[in-house]
Amino acid sequence: MTRLLLASASPARLSTLRAAGVQPAVQVSAVDEDAVLAAAGPLSPGDAVLTLARAKAEDVAATAPETDLVLGCDSMLELDGEIYGKPGTPEVAIARWRSMRGREAVLHTGHWLVDLRDGAPGRAVGRTSATGVRFADLSDAEIDAYVATGEPLRVAGAFTVDGLGGPYVESITGDYHGVVGVSLPLLRALLGEVGVAFHELWATGPVAPAVVH
Repeated sequence: MTRLLLASASPARLSTLRAAGVQPAVQVSAVDEDAVLAAAGPLSPGDAVLTLARAKAEDVAATAPETDLVLGCDSMLELDGEIYGKPGTPEVAIARWRSMRGREAVLHTGHWLVDLRDGAPGRAVGRTSATGVRFADLSDAEIDAYVATGEPLRVAGAFTVDGLGGPYVESITGDYHGVVGVSLPLLRALLGEVGVAFHELWATGPVAPAVVH
C-alpha cells in the first residue's frame, strides 16, 4: 500500500478519501493563506487555489513523518469574477448567500501532490478542478436558519453539498467530489503522473484512525 498524508483539516476531504478506500494520515499545515496570496500577486481563481494547495502540501512535506505522498487541497467559490473562501462570520455568510441565491457560481479546488518516495523526493504535480454550482432561490428565513447552524462559516463559499447545505444546491455541472473538496478523478490523474495507481492507496487490513496535529 502506498501511504498518503493529507495536508488538510477538512472532515469532508477525509471522509471522501475514506469512502474511496483510502485511509490517509492527516497533518494540518501552518500556512498563512492571506500572506501566500499577497506574495503571489493577482491570480485567477484557479491559480489562487492551486497556489494555496501547493503551499500547504510543501509546508507539510517539509516536516512530514514517514510517508510516500502528501496531498494539499484548497477550495474557493467564484461569483461575478470574485473569489470567496470561508466567510468566518454570520454577517458575511448571510450577505454571501443573499448574493448567491438563485444563481450559478464555480467552485475551484486546487490539488497539489508531493512525491516523497525514494528516488523521487520532492517531485510534485498539481491541477485545479472547476465545477459549476446552481443555488436554490432561498428565502431570507432559509438563509438565516442555515447560517445559524454554523456550517456555512467553516466552508469555502459558505455552503456544503454533502451536509446541511445539500437541499440548497439545485444542480452541479462537473465533478461532485470537487465541490466536496477533493476531486477523486483528478487525484487519480495526478497519481498516474507520478506512477501510482489509485488502487495502490487502498487500505488493506486494520488501519489506525487518522490524527490531526
